[in-house]
Amino acid sequence: MDKVRFLAIGCGSRGKGMIENLAKTHGAQIVAICDVYEDRVMEMAEKVEEISGTRPECYTDCEKAFCHPIDAVFICSSWETHIPFAIKAMEMGIITLVEVGGAYSVEDCHRLVETYERTKTPIMMLENCCYNKTELLATAMARDGLFGDIIHCEGEYAHDLRAEITKGEENRHYRLRNYINRNCENYPTHELGPIAKLMNINRGNRMVSLVSVASKGAGLEAYINSREIENKKLIGQKFEQGDVVTTIIKCAHGETIVLKLDTTLPRHYSRNFTVRGTKGLYEQNNHMVFFDGMEEIFETVDFYEKYINNAKEYEEKYLCDQWKGITKEEIEAGHGGMDVVMLNGAVDCILKGREFPIDVYDMAAWMVITPLTEFSIANGGHPVEIPDFTHGEWIQRKPLDVVKLPSYNE
Repeated sequence: MDKVRFLAIGCGSRGKGMIENLAKTHGAQIVAICDVYEDRVMEMAEKVEEISGTRPECYTDCEKAFCHPIDAVFICSSWETHIPFAIKAMEMGIITLVEVGGAYSVEDCHRLVETYERTKTPIMMLENCCYNKTELLATAMARDGLFGDIIHCEGEYAHDLRAEITKGEENRHYRLRNYINRNCENYPTHELGPIAKLMNINRGNRMVSLVSVASKGAGLEAYINSREIENKKLIGQKFEQGDVVTTIIKCAHGETIVLKLDTTLPRHYSRNFTVRGTKGLYEQNNHMVFFDGMEEIFETVDFYEKYINNAKEYEEKYLCDQWKGITKEEIEAGHGGMDVVMLNGAVDCILKGREFPIDVYDMAAWMVITPLTEFSIANGGHPVEIPDFTHGEWIQRKPLDVVKLPSYNE
């Protein structure tokens, strides 16, 4: 196989950019596009034709789209459809790439794993943050022992989405209905994915249990009441979703993970990827490392002024080749370059028949956080067990990074 023939499903706000990047990816050919909205399909088909020179077949019916001659499916549709479409694709023997989002039930995650184990159809979750420059830099440094024994990691999806959510009806976006009806950590994988890879979750370690609590939800109502909005039906609308959701996860070897969802209050964007070990720490927000023996400064502002961006000193040694060789065009293509690095890696795995570095066990373990937090929140922060989707195999599965990382202590 010298080209992977893709069906791309979902041409909304996220799918649009990702499909465009896939069309530019070496070894990928988008031969069919599907979305329930015809205008989106036509617009996307024109863009793909502009990039590749070939117009893909257009569908608004997924049943028909899956019958098109394809090698792989690229699922970028609404959160609710990710697992059903993935299961359908695996049942048909179609290699499956799935965009990020949480699950709607624990049972769905078990069905996902069962389908893979029965069909052996390759599947990968497209968690682009696992391929981001700073997450990979910190992971390489952790692999080489610079932070010592890893004790604790933190991450968050902190992104002011009030405008996107409240325009959900006009933009035909799924987030609105989720924020009206659910209260959970609805988007855990951007922060959890890189942490899970660094901590070797499902490959020598696993997440055992969690507790989750949510603040009250007042941000969206305040936003709606303070400005003129197009969708008047939202005036007076109550939202189940809390403004800030905090989740604490306990791992098999005693490590802890803290996740935070923060999307409906005024704030700057952050994933706050933080690594804590016995020898030092990494903080993404300041691109900063601090090691045992460095000068401690009591005043926080003075401390950050001294050390901010000092992790840059480690980039020459610990950045992977993909980030050392990235172009300006690739950086501007989407999410600072991580989309391109991820898609290049995913397509290369398909062409060479290699194992996907984010597999069905990762996908299930990360997605199940959403329904588990929903239960924990509804029950006053009650501890909840996290299923072992590997059936005990996590103990002997070998670590697998998403790219080859520089190492000097082998």
